Amino acid sequence: MTTSSSSTLAPDRYAVMGHPVAHSRSPAIHAAFAQATGQHLTYERVLAPLDDFASTVRTFAAAGARGCNVTVPFKFEAFALCPRATARATLAGAANTLRFDAEGWLADNTDGAGLVRDITHNAGVPLAGRRVLLIGAGGAAAGVLGPLLETAPAELVLANRTLAKAETLVASHAALATHHAVTLRASTLEECGAGFDVVINGTASSLGGQGIPVGAEVLAPGALALDMMYGPAARPFLDWAQAHGAQGRDGLGMLVEQAAEAFAVWRGMRPDTAAVLQALRADVDQAAH
Repeated sequence: MTTSSSSTLAPDRYAVMGHPVAHSRSPAIHAAFAQATGQHLTYERVLAPLDDFASTVRTFAAAGARGCNVTVPFKFEAFALCPRATARATLAGAANTLRFDAEGWLADNTDGAGLVRDITHNAGVPLAGRRVLLIGAGGAAAGVLGPLLETAPAELVLANRTLAKAETLVASHAALATHHAVTLRASTLEECGAGFDVVINGTASSLGGQGIPVGAEVLAPGALALDMMYGPAARPFLDWAQAHGAQGRDGLGMLVEQAAEAFAVWRGMRPDTAAVLQALRADVDQAAH
Protein backbone atom coordinates (compact mmCIF):
# COMPACT_ATOMS: atom_id res chain seq x y z
CA MET A 1 0.00 0.00 0.00
CA THR A 2 1.72 3.17 -1.13
CA THR A 3 1.58 6.30 0.98
CA SER A 4 4.15 8.23 -1.02
CA SER A 5 3.31 11.78 -1.96
CA SER A 6 6.17 11.92 -4.45
CA SER A 7 5.11 13.30 -7.81
CA THR A 8 7.85 11.25 -9.53
CA LEU A 9 5.68 8.15 -9.19
CA ALA A 10 2.53 7.71 -11.22
CA PRO A 11 -0.49 8.37 -9.00
CA ASP A 12 -2.64 5.44 -7.96
CA ARG A 13 -5.85 5.36 -10.01
CA TYR A 14 -9.38 5.11 -8.64
CA ALA A 15 -12.81 5.85 -10.10
CA VAL A 16 -16.53 5.76 -9.58
CA MET A 17 -18.45 3.53 -12.00
CA GLY A 18 -22.14 3.75 -12.67
CA HIS A 19 -24.87 4.53 -15.16
CA PRO A 20 -25.47 7.47 -14.98
CA VAL A 21 -22.27 8.81 -13.43
CA ALA A 22 -21.72 12.32 -14.83
CA HIS A 23 -23.47 13.88 -11.81
CA SER A 24 -21.18 12.20 -9.25
CA ARG A 25 -19.42 14.43 -6.73
CA SER A 26 -17.08 11.62 -5.70
CA PRO A 27 -14.05 12.89 -7.69
CA ALA A 28 -14.12 16.20 -5.82
CA ILE A 29 -14.53 14.43 -2.47
CA HIS A 30 -11.61 12.06 -3.00
CA ALA A 31 -9.40 14.84 -4.37
CA ALA A 32 -10.02 16.75 -1.14
CA PHE A 33 -9.30 13.66 0.96
CA ALA A 34 -6.06 13.01 -0.95
CA GLN A 35 -4.90 16.59 -0.49
CA ALA A 36 -5.70 16.55 3.23
CA THR A 37 -3.88 13.26 3.85
CA GLY A 38 -0.97 13.65 1.42
CA GLN A 39 -1.98 10.68 -0.71
CA HIS A 40 -0.83 10.57 -4.35
CA LEU A 41 -3.84 9.44 -6.38
CA THR A 42 -6.31 10.30 -9.13
CA TYR A 43 -10.05 9.63 -9.11
CA GLU A 44 -12.27 9.78 -12.19
CA ARG A 45 -15.76 8.98 -13.43
CA VAL A 46 -16.28 5.91 -15.62
CA LEU A 47 -19.61 5.40 -17.39
CA ALA A 48 -20.24 1.66 -17.57
CA PRO A 49 -22.65 0.35 -20.23
CA LEU A 50 -25.72 -1.22 -18.65
CA ASP A 51 -24.93 -4.57 -20.31
CA ASP A 52 -21.14 -4.53 -19.91
CA PHE A 53 -20.20 -3.56 -16.35
CA ALA A 54 -17.94 -6.57 -15.77
CA SER A 55 -15.60 -5.94 -18.69
CA THR A 56 -15.49 -2.22 -17.86
CA VAL A 57 -14.18 -3.06 -14.38
CA ARG A 58 -11.76 -5.66 -15.71
CA THR A 59 -10.31 -3.20 -18.23
CA PHE A 60 -9.90 -0.55 -15.53
CA ALA A 61 -8.20 -2.97 -13.12
CA ALA A 62 -5.97 -4.42 -15.84
CA ALA A 63 -4.68 -0.92 -16.59
CA GLY A 64 -3.18 -0.82 -13.10
CA ALA A 65 -5.99 0.82 -11.14
CA ARG A 66 -6.11 0.19 -7.39
CA GLY A 67 -9.87 0.30 -6.81
CA CYS A 68 -13.24 1.80 -7.63
CA ASN A 69 -16.54 2.85 -6.17
CA VAL A 70 -19.71 1.40 -7.68
CA THR A 71 -23.03 3.22 -7.87
CA VAL A 72 -26.44 2.48 -9.43
CA PRO A 73 -27.32 0.06 -10.87
CA PHE A 74 -24.30 -2.23 -10.47
CA LYS A 75 -23.89 -2.90 -6.73
CA PHE A 76 -25.18 -6.49 -6.79
CA GLU A 77 -23.15 -7.28 -9.92
CA ALA A 78 -20.02 -5.74 -8.39
CA PHE A 79 -20.29 -8.03 -5.39
CA ALA A 80 -20.72 -11.11 -7.59
CA LEU A 81 -17.54 -10.31 -9.52
CA CYS A 82 -15.23 -10.49 -6.50
CA PRO A 83 -13.68 -13.69 -5.10
CA ARG A 84 -13.22 -12.03 -1.69
CA ALA A 85 -15.64 -9.88 0.32
CA THR A 86 -15.86 -8.23 3.71
CA ALA A 87 -18.51 -9.38 6.19
CA ARG A 88 -20.64 -6.29 5.61
CA ALA A 89 -20.57 -6.72 1.82
CA THR A 90 -21.42 -10.41 2.19
CA LEU A 91 -24.41 -9.64 4.39
CA ALA A 92 -25.66 -7.04 1.90
CA GLY A 93 -24.91 -9.18 -1.14
CA ALA A 94 -23.93 -5.88 -2.73
CA ALA A 95 -20.75 -3.83 -3.04
CA ASN A 96 -20.06 -0.14 -3.51
CA THR A 97 -16.28 -0.35 -3.02
CA LEU A 98 -13.82 -2.65 -4.82
CA ARG A 99 -10.12 -2.92 -4.03
CA PHE A 100 -7.64 -4.43 -6.47
CA ASP A 101 -4.47 -5.68 -4.76
CA ALA A 102 -1.88 -8.47 -4.87
CA GLU A 103 -4.41 -10.91 -3.39
CA GLY A 104 -7.04 -10.18 -6.05
CA TRP A 105 -10.30 -8.24 -5.94
CA LEU A 106 -12.02 -7.45 -2.65
CA ALA A 107 -15.66 -6.34 -2.39
CA ASP A 108 -16.74 -4.06 0.44
CA ASN A 109 -19.81 -1.99 1.22
CA THR A 110 -19.35 1.33 3.00
CA ASP A 111 -22.87 2.70 2.37
CA GLY A 112 -24.33 1.61 5.70
CA ALA A 113 -21.45 2.86 7.81
CA GLY A 114 -21.64 6.17 5.97
CA LEU A 115 -25.39 6.50 6.44
CA VAL A 116 -25.30 5.65 10.14
CA ARG A 117 -22.47 8.09 10.81
CA ASP A 118 -24.29 10.87 8.94
CA ILE A 119 -27.51 10.31 10.88
CA THR A 120 -26.00 9.87 14.34
CA HIS A 121 -22.95 12.14 14.13
CA ASN A 122 -23.69 14.84 11.53
CA ALA A 123 -27.45 15.12 12.05
CA GLY A 124 -27.22 14.24 15.75
CA VAL A 125 -30.20 11.86 15.62
CA PRO A 126 -29.89 8.68 17.72
CA LEU A 127 -31.12 5.43 16.19
CA ALA A 128 -31.07 3.14 19.24
CA GLY A 129 -34.59 2.41 20.46
CA ARG A 130 -36.24 4.29 17.58
CA ARG A 131 -38.73 3.15 14.94
CA VAL A 132 -37.10 3.20 11.49
CA LEU A 133 -38.68 2.86 8.04
CA LEU A 134 -36.36 1.95 5.16
CA ILE A 135 -37.98 2.31 1.74
CA GLY A 136 -36.63 0.16 -1.09
CA ALA A 137 -35.02 -3.27 -1.43
CA GLY A 138 -32.41 -2.64 -4.13
CA GLY A 139 -28.65 -2.29 -3.84
CA ALA A 140 -28.80 0.91 -1.81
CA ALA A 141 -31.14 -0.53 0.83
CA ALA A 142 -29.25 -3.83 0.95
CA GLY A 143 -26.05 -1.98 1.75
CA VAL A 144 -27.45 -0.07 4.71
CA LEU A 145 -29.81 -2.56 6.36
CA GLY A 146 -27.15 -4.40 8.36
CA PRO A 147 -25.44 -1.31 9.82
CA LEU A 148 -28.85 0.17 10.67
CA LEU A 149 -29.79 -2.99 12.59
CA GLU A 150 -26.48 -2.83 14.48
CA THR A 151 -27.54 0.52 15.99
CA ALA A 152 -30.34 -1.41 17.78
CA PRO A 153 -33.51 0.47 16.77
CA ALA A 154 -36.65 -0.85 18.45
CA GLU A 155 -38.22 -1.64 15.09
CA LEU A 156 -37.16 -1.53 11.45
CA VAL A 157 -39.68 -1.93 8.64
CA LEU A 158 -38.37 -2.57 5.12
CA ALA A 159 -41.02 -1.41 2.65
CA ASN A 160 -40.83 -2.09 -1.07
CA ARG A 161 -43.10 -2.01 -4.10
CA THR A 162 -42.43 -5.71 -4.64
CA LEU A 163 -42.97 -7.43 -1.28
CA ALA A 164 -40.98 -10.54 -2.23
CA LYS A 165 -37.77 -8.56 -2.66
CA ALA A 166 -38.20 -7.00 0.78
CA GLU A 167 -38.93 -10.41 2.32
CA THR A 168 -35.75 -11.87 0.82
CA LEU A 169 -33.65 -9.06 2.29
CA VAL A 170 -35.35 -9.35 5.67
CA ALA A 171 -34.73 -13.12 5.72
CA SER A 172 -31.01 -12.66 5.11
CA HIS A 173 -30.82 -10.16 8.00
CA ALA A 174 -33.10 -11.97 10.45
CA ALA A 175 -30.29 -13.39 12.60
CA LEU A 176 -28.63 -9.98 12.92
CA ALA A 177 -31.96 -8.40 13.90
CA THR A 178 -32.51 -11.05 16.56
CA HIS A 179 -28.99 -10.56 17.91
CA HIS A 180 -29.65 -6.83 18.41
CA ALA A 181 -33.23 -7.37 19.65
CA VAL A 182 -34.73 -5.48 16.71
CA THR A 183 -38.24 -6.17 15.42
CA LEU A 184 -37.63 -6.49 11.66
CA ARG A 185 -40.38 -6.99 9.09
CA ALA A 186 -41.02 -6.60 5.38
CA SER A 187 -43.96 -4.64 4.01
CA THR A 188 -45.54 -3.24 0.89
CA LEU A 189 -45.37 0.53 0.46
CA GLU A 190 -49.05 0.84 1.33
CA GLU A 191 -49.00 -1.22 4.54
CA CYS A 192 -45.74 -0.18 6.22
CA GLY A 193 -47.40 1.53 9.18
CA ALA A 194 -47.29 5.02 10.70
CA GLY A 195 -45.39 7.24 13.09
CA PHE A 196 -41.75 6.39 12.36
CA ASP A 197 -38.97 8.41 14.01
CA VAL A 198 -36.63 7.99 11.03
CA VAL A 199 -37.72 7.47 7.40
CA ILE A 200 -35.04 6.65 4.82
CA ASN A 201 -35.75 6.68 1.08
CA GLY A 202 -33.44 4.18 -0.57
CA THR A 203 -35.38 3.91 -3.83
CA ALA A 204 -34.53 5.41 -7.20
CA SER A 205 -37.88 7.25 -7.25
CA SER A 206 -36.07 10.56 -6.80
CA LEU A 207 -33.93 9.99 -9.89
CA GLY A 208 -36.96 9.08 -11.99
CA GLY A 209 -39.17 11.87 -10.70
CA GLN A 210 -41.75 9.25 -9.72
CA GLY A 211 -43.14 11.04 -6.70
CA ILE A 212 -43.12 10.12 -3.02
CA PRO A 213 -43.40 6.34 -2.53
CA VAL A 214 -45.23 6.42 0.83
CA GLY A 215 -47.97 8.41 2.55
CA ALA A 216 -47.36 11.20 5.07
CA GLU A 217 -48.71 9.05 7.91
CA VAL A 218 -45.31 7.31 8.09
CA LEU A 219 -43.83 10.48 9.60
CA ALA A 220 -43.92 10.95 13.37
CA PRO A 221 -43.96 14.64 14.41
CA GLY A 222 -40.42 15.98 13.99
CA ALA A 223 -39.20 12.78 12.30
CA LEU A 224 -35.96 12.69 10.34
CA ALA A 225 -36.74 12.00 6.67
CA LEU A 226 -33.60 11.25 4.66
CA ASP A 227 -33.33 10.71 0.92
CA MET A 228 -30.15 8.94 -0.18
CA MET A 229 -30.09 11.16 -3.26
CA TYR A 230 -28.88 14.77 -3.15
CA GLY A 231 -29.23 17.93 -5.22
CA PRO A 232 -32.31 18.43 -7.41
CA ALA A 233 -33.19 14.70 -7.31
CA ALA A 234 -33.78 14.84 -3.55
CA ARG A 235 -35.72 18.10 -3.50
CA PRO A 236 -39.27 16.66 -3.94
CA PHE A 237 -38.79 14.24 -1.03
CA LEU A 238 -37.31 16.95 1.21
CA ASP A 239 -40.09 19.38 0.36
CA TRP A 240 -42.69 16.69 1.11
CA ALA A 241 -41.06 15.87 4.45
CA GLN A 242 -40.84 19.48 5.56
CA ALA A 243 -44.43 20.18 4.47
CA HIS A 244 -45.54 17.44 6.89
CA GLY A 245 -43.52 18.59 9.88
CA ALA A 246 -40.48 16.38 9.42
CA GLN A 247 -36.80 17.28 9.29
CA GLY A 248 -35.66 16.74 5.69
CA ARG A 249 -32.09 15.62 4.96
CA ASP A 250 -30.48 14.65 1.67
CA GLY A 251 -27.80 12.05 1.01
CA LEU A 252 -24.82 14.39 0.76
CA GLY A 253 -23.54 13.59 4.24
CA MET A 254 -23.92 9.87 3.58
CA LEU A 255 -22.00 10.31 0.32
CA VAL A 256 -19.06 12.00 2.08
CA GLU A 257 -19.02 9.56 5.00
CA GLN A 258 -19.16 6.43 2.83
CA ALA A 259 -16.39 7.94 0.69
CA ALA A 260 -14.23 8.35 3.79
CA GLU A 261 -14.85 4.69 4.64
CA ALA A 262 -13.88 3.67 1.09
CA PHE A 263 -10.75 5.83 1.29
CA ALA A 264 -9.80 3.93 4.45
CA VAL A 265 -10.31 0.58 2.67
CA TRP A 266 -7.95 1.71 -0.08
CA ARG A 267 -5.38 3.81 1.78
CA GLY A 268 -5.45 2.58 5.38
CA MET A 269 -6.55 5.91 6.87
CA ARG A 270 -9.92 7.59 7.37
CA PRO A 271 -9.84 11.30 6.46
CA ASP A 272 -11.69 13.95 8.41
CA THR A 273 -15.03 14.71 6.74
CA ALA A 274 -16.31 17.93 8.33
CA ALA A 275 -14.56 20.45 6.08
CA VAL A 276 -15.23 18.43 2.92
CA LEU A 277 -18.95 18.11 3.71
CA GLN A 278 -19.21 21.81 4.49
CA ALA A 279 -17.56 22.80 1.19
CA LEU A 280 -19.62 20.32 -0.80
CA ARG A 281 -22.86 21.48 0.84
CA ALA A 282 -22.09 25.09 -0.13
CA ASP A 283 -21.30 24.02 -3.69
CA VAL A 284 -24.49 21.97 -4.07
CA ASP A 285 -26.65 24.73 -2.55
CA GLN A 286 -25.11 27.30 -4.88
CA ALA A 287 -25.74 25.09 -7.92
CA ALA A 288 -29.40 24.81 -6.92
CA HIS A 289 -29.94 28.57 -7.13
